[in-house]
Amino acid sequence: MNRNQMEHVLRAAAAITRERDFIILGSQALLGAFPQLPPPLNQSMEIDLYPENNPAAADLIDGSIGELSMFHEAFGYYAHGVGPETAMLPYNWRARVLEVANPGAGTPRAFCLAPADLAVSKLIAGREKDLGFVAAMLRLGMVDRSEIMSALDELDARHRGAAQASLNAIADIPPDPGSNRGQDIGAR
Repeated sequence: MNRNQMEHVLRAAAAITRERDFIILGSQALLGAFPQLPPPLNQSMEIDLYPENNPAAADLIDGSIGELSMFHEAFGYYAHGVGPETAMLPYNWRARVLEVANPGAGTPRAFCLAPADLAVSKLIAGREKDLGFVAAMLRLGMVDRSEIMSALDELDARHRGAAQASLNAIADIPPDPGSNRGQDIGAR
C-alpha cells in the first residue's frame, strides 16, 4: 500500500461513517512518516483504522470496504475496521501521532502512529510477522533502538519486559548501509 491508496481508503471510510478523523494502527501507520514504503514493508494491502470520535463505526468500515468487499475486489486493497483496544500502546502515543491530511475543508484526516510507537505495539504483539516488521524498520533506518527504548519506558512493567525481550531478540540486526535513515524512502 502507498500513501495515495491510504488516502483513498480514508475518503471511503469518511463517506461511510460521516466521520472526519481516523486513527491508523498497524503496519500501514508507517505511511504517516514514509509515503512510499520499501520492500518488504509495502506488502500489506490492509489498513487498520477506526474513527477517532466514534470507534463503534469501525464495524461499518469493515462491512463496507473490508476484506472481500466490492471495494477490495475493485482496488486490491481494503480497510480493516478495528477498535482502540486492538493495539497496546505507550501511554503518550497520542502526543506523537503524525497527521496526514490533504488541504481542504471537510477532508478526512489520519492520525498515524509514530514509528517508535508502531514498533512497540508490534513488539508487544510478538507474532513472527510483527517481529520481522520491526526488524525491517530497524534495518532500513526507519526507527532506531533508542526511540523504541524511550517509548518502552511508557509501558507498565509487564508489557515493557515482554517487549524488551522481543526487541533484544531482533536488535542485533545491523542497519542497511544504504538506508540513510529514511532519506531514500520518503521524508518524515
